[in-house]
Parts: sequence; structure tokens; C-alpha cells
Amino acid sequence: VDSTIRLDGLVDRCVELGLPAVAITDRNNLFALVKFYKLAEAAGLKPIAGADLTVVDPEGASSQLTLLCRDHDGYLALSRLLTRAWMHGHRQDGVGIDSAWLDDENLAGLFALAGRDSSIGAALLGGRDEHARAEVERLQRLFGHRLNLALTRTQRPHEDAFNAYALHLSGQHSIPVVASNDVRFLEADDFDAHEARVC
Repeated sequence: VDSTIRLDGLVDRCVELGLPAVAITDRNNLFALVKFYKLAEAAGLKPIAGADLTVVDPEGASSQLTLLCRDHDGYLALSRLLTRAWMHGHRQDGVGIDSAWLDDENLAGLFALAGRDSSIGAALLGGRDEHARAEVERLQRLFGHRLNLALTRTQRPHEDAFNAYALHLSGQHSIPVVASNDVRFLEADDFDAHEARVC
């Protein structure tokens, strides 16, 4: 939806950098999965399927949760969530999954990355520390040791505050943190082309 990266360029760049694996997370979908999987495997990279889900809470507020498939069961669980979103989760800004749907699904085959735009981040940045802690506990109940807090350094508003809080939560609740990035283009020189694409 908002990237200028071509799959062959992504795979070539990952090989050039010596990366062992790469994930693509389309927004609320798995558009590129088949072509991506074939290209990555042919180049000797481990392809990781995933999606950036729009999660809608009971009050109608949306947040983002990235889910990565750890196995075939995870792929099936993610597929069911996405299918449900496209069948029953239409909103003015696209589709989303009802947060309660996560309770209905077996999530054992999925890793979750909760970053600045997650329900945890939204609660924290809204000054609702108790709600943020409740969200951490809920996501830990759903994903167990497969919940990760995603840290980024992309110079976006409130990023440093979330990163500091995430590190604090990590220590308190034994949640692993991962370095993440909102990759939308491969070279710094591609920024202008990406801006034009978004506009």
C-alpha cells in the first residue's frame, strides 16, 4: 500500500547484506506472499509471512499489531483473521479485526510485534499507564513468550518515549524487544519517489 520496494530488489538487497531471513508484512493482507516466497527461497533466504493488522478495540479506536507466521498453523490462523476482516471488518479507512477475534483464534503459530502504533503504544502516549499495562497483560495472555515489543529509531513523534517505556516493560514482564523499522524504500535517495507515491 505505501511502499516503493520491488520484491526482486528487496531479495537482492537482503542477499547483498548477508541477511538470513526477511519478512514482508502487507497491511491487512498477504498480497505478495506467493511471489515473495518463491523469490526469497530461490535466493537462499528464509521467507517469513506476516501482516500488519489494524486492530479495533470495543470503543472503535484502531491500533496496529504485526503478526509473523512461525509455522503452517500460524499461516492458517493469520489467514482466518484476515478473511474475517475482509468479510466482517469493513471501516471507512479500510478493514480491521475486532480485538475480541484474537480471543477466538489459536495463536500458537504466530509471533506478535507490538510497537509504537500498537494498543500498548496508544495507551502509553495517551497518558493511560494502567490501560497500557492491561494491554501488555492481555497480549501476553494471548501470545505468551511469542509477544515482542518492537523498537524503532525512525525519528517519528513520541518514538523515544515509547522505546524507553518498552524497555521498562520488557524488564518488568520479561518480554523480548526487537529492533524494527518501517521499511518503505531501500536507498535514502528513494525518499522523494516514495513521497510522490504516497501523495
